[in-house]
Amino acid sequence: MSQTMDGLPITQRRWAVIAQSLVVIMAVLDGSIANIALPNIAHSLAVTPAESIWVVNGYQLAVMVSLIPFAALGDIYGYRRVYAWGIGLFTIASVGCACSTTMPMLIFARLAQGFGAAGLMSVNPALMRFIFPRSELGRAIGLTGLVVSLSGAAGPSIASGILAISTWPWLFLINIPVGVLALGLTQTLPLTPLAKHRFDWASALLNAGMFGLGIAAISGVAHGASYGVIAAELAGAVVIGIYFVRRQYRLLAPMLPVELFAIPAFSLSVMTSVCAFVATTMALVSMPFLLQANGASTIEVGLLITPWPVAACFVAPFAGRLSDRISAGTLCGLGLFLLGAGLALLVLLPENPAWWDFMWRAAMCGGGFALFQAPNNRLLMASTPRERSGAGSGVLSTARLLGQTLGAALVAVMFGLGIGGGVAGGAEWALAIASCVALTAMGVVLTRLRD
Repeated sequence: MSQTMDGLPITQRRWAVIAQSLVVIMAVLDGSIANIALPNIAHSLAVTPAESIWVVNGYQLAVMVSLIPFAALGDIYGYRRVYAWGIGLFTIASVGCACSTTMPMLIFARLAQGFGAAGLMSVNPALMRFIFPRSELGRAIGLTGLVVSLSGAAGPSIASGILAISTWPWLFLINIPVGVLALGLTQTLPLTPLAKHRFDWASALLNAGMFGLGIAAISGVAHGASYGVIAAELAGAVVIGIYFVRRQYRLLAPMLPVELFAIPAFSLSVMTSVCAFVATTMALVSMPFLLQANGASTIEVGLLITPWPVAACFVAPFAGRLSDRISAGTLCGLGLFLLGAGLALLVLLPENPAWWDFMWRAAMCGGGFALFQAPNNRLLMASTPRERSGAGSGVLSTARLLGQTLGAALVAVMFGLGIGGGVAGGAEWALAIASCVALTAMGVVLTRLRD
């Protein structure tokens, strides 16, 4: 039986928020520090840089194919139990990563770590609906955005500090004490109502095939795979996807919540979330290349981009509180406008701009994205029936990862095709396209989203 009707008691709620925050910090830091460590890992394990990319790709693939199935498991077995499973697997896999002596061992451990992360991400937003009263849901999502922004901003510095005094395995070992503490605190999380249907293994396999082949095709485009292989992977993803979706319409409790997409607020929130993450990922991937082309050093690049997450840190909690009082359509539209306008202003920068001229534009983008994300996520979860919170949570996390994957692949394709006549030109084109994506999403929000 559920422990809560409309939020937990204050004391238990605080401990539950600490438990969630620890897990979010662990997951976000792991993603950023793994990227920083790739050159060290490649040198230590005697592999090429291209091979080392699978340390990131394997993790991302595991997360993507298992998010929706884990969300379904949360509905059946309880969000707290799935959350605990995810923490335990993530922590054990971190030990495996640290102890890996070959690239296949590390990739296998990263796959396991990705499955653990999917267990966390799939039910985290759903748990918020039971931890906080409905009237404070926006505040809760804003708080999570603040934790994510702070962790993302601190990640590169923490990774650089650890690598300066030790070796890359310690980047994964730091997860162990955090994971153990978070696992102990899961008892403060609420018990939630359990669904009575069984887990649909056929749908889980179809979901994995659809996303797995789709991501493989996107990665193939980005890394110059043959057109025949890419076409076959895309065709396979489309065929499996069509059968997967058609199957969901025949089920009383579909794994992919097709019935939720009939809710205008839900479907539009998903679409705009994908667009926003495409735009931000394209920007964050291309900006370092633009800065380096203008003579910035690696350290200067990090400092110049830092205003993006810092601005998000300041705006996220306020955006969350405002979303409990002001129309989500208004806040989302304003946030996407600031993001799109900031990206456009970055494109219009003169050659060799002053450092402050770049930084205030980056801050504008970060603040705009934070102003969009909290109310959009709140609207998506609030429009989901309470008994389908796990399904809505899984779709929310899938939209984020899909947008990030598409954004990174688009930049890689543009660089690979030589669009813009060079790295700097390609980065400017990527920022311009990102701006158009954000502003198009803003137009959709302002003309169609009514809540």
